[in-house]
Amino acid sequence: MNLVVELDANGLLPDKYAKFAPEEFRQAGMPVVNFPIKIKDVPAETKTLGITLIDYDAVPVGGFPWIHWLAANLPVTDVQEDLAHSSVQYAHGTNSLWHNEKNNPVITQSYIGPMPPDKTHDYTLSVFALDTELPVSDGFFLNEFKKAIAGHILAEAILELPARSE
Repeated sequence: MNLVVELDANGLLPDKYAKFAPEEFRQAGMPVVNFPIKIKDVPAETKTLGITLIDYDAVPVGGFPWIHWLAANLPVTDVQEDLAHSSVQYAHGTNSLWHNEKNNPVITQSYIGPMPPDKTHDYTLSVFALDTELPVSDGFFLNEFKKAIAGHILAEAILELPARSE
């Protein structure tokens, strides 16, 4: 399985999906419009897709990897821009903003774009082709996702996406 995400002329995630997103791409000051993903060579037996977007470069800054996006039970197709505001039905996972924004699922259960504080960070996008619909619902956490996909992964594709801090 292969992933294609269009980068800007500098090889970075386009600003509109990250720290320098325009106001219309933000919610509560956070970039919330996801980038589109083209997915190629998905196994024929695939029933659903799952997505994680994690910033492992956040460990030296905050002490742990930062979860930017979790999505499960996506249809087997390319992922469109601004998925959360589309008619596509899927399970919205909980991102790392949950710690501070527990009562705001608009922010905690959606894509939150990269906002590297110190330097360009690489964001690890993983897309999983799964042989089943996962038994998760809106608000699921990464640990629940990892347990649910165990034994159901037909293919996995990983792409490192750099995003600028300044």
